[in-house]
Amino acid sequence: MNPDVLASAARSVQARQRIKAHIYETPLLPSRQIGAEAGSRLFFKAENFQLTGSFKIRGASAKISALAPGRHLVTASSGNHGIGSSQAARSFERDLTVVLPETVAAAKLARIRSYGVETRLHGAETWYAEQHALELARDKGYEYISAYDDPDVVAGQGTIGLELLEQHPDIDNVFIAMGGGGLISGIGSVLKSFLPRARVYGVAARNSCALALSMAAGKVVETEHLETLADGVAGGLAEETITLELARAVVDETIICSEEEIAAALRDLAFKENMLVEGSAGLALAGFAKVADACRDQVNVVLLCGANYDRDNLVKAVFS
Repeated sequence: MNPDVLASAARSVQARQRIKAHIYETPLLPSRQIGAEAGSRLFFKAENFQLTGSFKIRGASAKISALAPGRHLVTASSGNHGIGSSQAARSFERDLTVVLPETVAAAKLARIRSYGVETRLHGAETWYAEQHALELARDKGYEYISAYDDPDVVAGQGTIGLELLEQHPDIDNVFIAMGGGGLISGIGSVLKSFLPRARVYGVAARNSCALALSMAAGKVVETEHLETLADGVAGGLAEETITLELARAVVDETIICSEEEIAAALRDLAFKENMLVEGSAGLALAGFAKVADACRDQVNVVLLCGANYDRDNLVKAVFS
């Protein structure tokens, strides 16, 4: 077993103790219709019901709870990490600045500002916002909170995997949307450490799939980032990110989905499962749909990573 994977799983066990009073243990919900149509036992890990509407509060809480008090904090986010970090900063009584891309969904920006943190808009996508946040950390002496490239953040996301093992010990396959890699690295490390037979599927949006392409190349690569319904996974990677090698160690198969496939999954979740979720959650289901025949008669889990959707974009995707 890869020692970095084992270390990340152990860190998730520790993180869970620090953050359990500040997050919600989300349910594992059986599919109402999609699973039966696919001939499998399909479950949804419902992080869309998390306190902040997204899994990101886990990693942010794990990081902030591990820091010594005193320094001002700064982070960058396409939305959900900023929301999670803002809630965590309030819980642990820390000052925070959140830098977001100028294209951030209006609903996510409003939610972040509601916590009373300082916000700054910078750049066309998350990578540029991240660089500006790093500049602030250097110039002002702030403590930078990465959305994904940090062992404690990865460990916090991995607490989802610990919950999954308790909720259903016989999981065969898990489908997880991939952005910066913190979510899939954290959950994957826990599953591979405690349930190594479980297969981890990483699902990427064709319009912004930096991690998938970097995993294939064995190094961080540049790629074009186009507009995507799965805006929560959009953007590039830090040059020396820890998540690349972790993801390569724990992901069994990568699936790349089109915007049409993501939209179809969002419609299925709305009309067949009675759930409205953000595009990144639809992306995970779109990945399952592409390999559903190979997963028949198995226990499949789709990670619904959040529900902080842009209303106009969701209406267009679901009802058009």
